[in-house]
Amino acid sequence: MTQPEMQEMSQGEVAYARLHQAIREGVFTPGDRLREADVAERLALSRTPVREALRKLEADGIIEHRARIGAVIRKLSHEEVVELYEMRLVLERTAAEMAAKHAVAAEADELEAINEDIASTASPEVAAALNQSFHRCIYRATRNRFLLESTRALGNAMLLLGPTTLADEARIKVVTHQHTDIIDAIRAGDVEAAGASAEAHLETSLRHRLKVMRG
Repeated sequence: MTQPEMQEMSQGEVAYARLHQAIREGVFTPGDRLREADVAERLALSRTPVREALRKLEADGIIEHRARIGAVIRKLSHEEVVELYEMRLVLERTAAEMAAKHAVAAEADELEAINEDIASTASPEVAAALNQSFHRCIYRATRNRFLLESTRALGNAMLLLGPTTLADEARIKVVTHQHTDIIDAIRAGDVEAAGASAEAHLETSLRHRLKVMRG
């Protein structure tokens, strides 16, 4: 979010945006307790807007209040994670198929460049951010604003998945290889292959996520 945009927001909105970003970046993770004073100090804000932000995050389903503990970032159950990935699979497959119909060469080039950046970074956090950019690019290439809005609705649930799974070289190699399959299909305009590649990618991601959850 840009500085001009921040300046036009209320203090409560700024607190919400900063706290939302901190959760997205892993500063605060699922299961963490969010004390007003600690969050205010961490984000350099006063407690009143932080309190407002916490209420909004609770309404969004990102945090929950527990007796004698207070505000805690929710953790998704095994069942919720599976349900989330099932929904993502439907959307990602559709997005890849539509991108294969509508994407121009420059968009395929952009996907390839992002994928190369994922392969070359040594930071799991940077890889995770680039991975999100990769998938957003596919959605933009669909030329369908309703599909794009549908994936945004999953954004809060995605925050609750916890740390990125892109934490080792072997995992990065699998992800970038599967991304390449999707890119090649989109570039070729092969709708069926694009959808199948996206589905295979999400199925692999779910298996790895469940493995991480098992510890």
